[in-house]
Amino acid sequence: MKPIGQQIEEELRHQERSVSWFARKLYCNRQNVYDIFRRTNIDAELLLRISLVLGRNFFDEYVAEYEQGASSNI
Repeated sequence: MKPIGQQIEEELRHQERSVSWFARKLYCNRQNVYDIFRRTNIDAELLLRISLVLGRNFFDEYVAEYEQGASSNI
């Protein structure tokens, strides 16, 4: 699975949104957004806010990975 920051950045680019737009929606500065892009893990509350802003449920990827791992351990 790709790091969560990379997934967020890819989604932002896919939607053709700017970093400035994203920063305004998250009520932070652009540098914080670039910090998010470099993360390999993220706080659940922040991930929820990002999911709402981008209209994509990033938790789904975690659940799918968990379910795949759980089924391979059976």
